[in-house]
Amino acid sequence: MRLRVDLLPHGSYPDVVLVVDVLRATTTAVQYLERGADALLLTATPEVAFALRESVPGILLGGERGGLPIPGFDFGNSPVEAGAQNFTGKTVVMNTTNGTGAAHVAAGTGKHVLLAALTNAHAAARRARALATEEIAVVCAGTDGRVGLEDVYAAGVMAEYLLAMSGFAIDDGTRIALTVRRNAGNPIEALSSSGHGQALAALGLGDDVRHAAQVSTSTLVPALAQGVQTPSGTLRFVVG
Repeated sequence: MRLRVDLLPHGSYPDVVLVVDVLRATTTAVQYLERGADALLLTATPEVAFALRESVPGILLGGERGGLPIPGFDFGNSPVEAGAQNFTGKTVVMNTTNGTGAAHVAAGTGKHVLLAALTNAHAAARRARALATEEIAVVCAGTDGRVGLEDVYAAGVMAEYLLAMSGFAIDDGTRIALTVRRNAGNPIEALSSSGHGQALAALGLGDDVRHAAQVSTSTLVPALAQGVQTPSGTLRFVVG
């Protein structure tokens, strides 16, 4: 069995993919489902999200550009904001700067695609191990095409846990993630010191950073729905 960490999305995933965008898309996705949402629809563009709302009454839109809510969306990309709502019976459509795009890259070839964050790190790792037959790829979303410390750190947390569970052949990306995990301090130190974490703090979103730094507070793992028809440019995630 192979364990692979991509510091940025690259594609060509033959088996299980864990998509990681700790600040904040995958952390927020976990919160939407924790708070009762029936499903998450991750769109390729904001325009696809707006079109879905026109065609399906009751859908809610959540997303951001540059850390701030997209004009016309119902919510931003804040796990703290999502955690204060009740989404029971609702479908939430998400579009973000980095995370939703990484999920679309993963879904292009991946057999199983899961959304992972620090908050569900151990549950996501266990689910990935149960599904995998040849490889687990942990894919870091990054920020605007650049490697993000927070995602690599989270990948290291998951890699460490997976390696404690069973043996894997690992790649250099995994070795880098493990080194970051062991040398970047505790989760809040790692996330707060990252460029993205500092940018969010400057926007007054430090509470989101602190929320995202919690490790394994959730056992919920969003999984790409299998065999379900969705509108073009849309991925449907449900509780795995």
